[in-house]
Amino acid sequence: MSVLIIEAFYGGSHKQLVDLLQEELEDCVLYTLPAKKWHWRARTSALYFSQHVPISEHYRILFVSSVLNLTELAALRPDLGKLKKILYFHENQLVYPVKKCQERDFQYGYNQILSCLVADVVVFNSVFNMESFLTSIGKFMKLIPDHRPRDLESIIRPKCQVIYFPIRFPDVKRYMPKHKITHLKKMLSLERSDDAAPSMALPSQQEQRGPENVLKNFTGESGLSGAVSGLGTAQQESLGSSLMQLADWNQSNSSDDSNSYQEEKKQNPTLNPCDTLGGVDDQQRPLHIVWPHRWLEAVYCGCYPLCPKDLVYPEIFPAEYLYSTPEQLSKRLQNFCKRPDIIRKHLYKGEMTPFSWAALHGKFRSLLTTEPKEDL
Repeated sequence: MSVLIIEAFYGGSHKQLVDLLQEELEDCVLYTLPAKKWHWRARTSALYFSQHVPISEHYRILFVSSVLNLTELAALRPDLGKLKKILYFHENQLVYPVKKCQERDFQYGYNQILSCLVADVVVFNSVFNMESFLTSIGKFMKLIPDHRPRDLESIIRPKCQVIYFPIRFPDVKRYMPKHKITHLKKMLSLERSDDAAPSMALPSQQEQRGPENVLKNFTGESGLSGAVSGLGTAQQESLGSSLMQLADWNQSNSSDDSNSYQEEKKQNPTLNPCDTLGGVDDQQRPLHIVWPHRWLEAVYCGCYPLCPKDLVYPEIFPAEYLYSTPEQLSKRLQNFCKRPDIIRKHLYKGEMTPFSWAALHGKFRSLLTTEPKEDL
């Protein structure tokens, strides 16, 4: 096996990626730790893997996610330090939302910077993820009281590239109405059939505008009880489910294998994706901050996306699917309640192909290939 893949947080999108690579690429071997106790994985997994990954002369490439402290692993295992080291960022700790700067655990971000310095190639899942990390390094290092290192961004940036998170879209044509099949074949964008309820994936906004309150406003203050009732029982349940799903997500803190680090929200206040970022008011940031692959999967299966005009979303979705304020979001949803046919008949106008495994597998194959002349 020439490609050694190590995943310290084997769950969610982390698991989805490495499983896909192991299945689709030849000569891969995978070592993992369960997706629980995220902060301990970031702190101690390098030592664990240094003891449990067997020595092999066949390894040529080391692929790890940014949860692992690559610097420690390379120091503890010099044989692995000699390999072509690829570091993949699902998210970065320099801009992960915190209420106050003082609450940020410096060590997590510092470890990621060190890992970048040790890595040969640093890969991000979006331009937003890459730029937010690189441009935050200077400010982040100013937290060091004195004798600060310099020019780290200029050292790391040449190693960086963006390869979108690959999604292997299934064949769902049999679930689509006939008038949608042509669009599906053309650009991998589809909608639910006419007898299905209009579904909308919504990121979190301000606490007072949470999903449960938005739904309450529709049936009460907004005067849309009749419009919602007119959707029919199944459609009301679908709309309510779409809105309330996020509320349940935000309230769920006990899952050990959640990719969103729900357990950390109880044990470590520095990791709360709904908290402030860059001085924005509390509870105003969208749930996903660097790569919403679940959104793309939902859009592929027929959902109509309504996204904040912020963070990574403008990088992926056309302007007509973006909103700037909670008021704009509420107005759009009210219109959909009154005219559900808008969603039923809508054909997604963005692109899906660039995010598919079919389009990205060549980049990953090239990434995980060593040149014949390399002497490892």
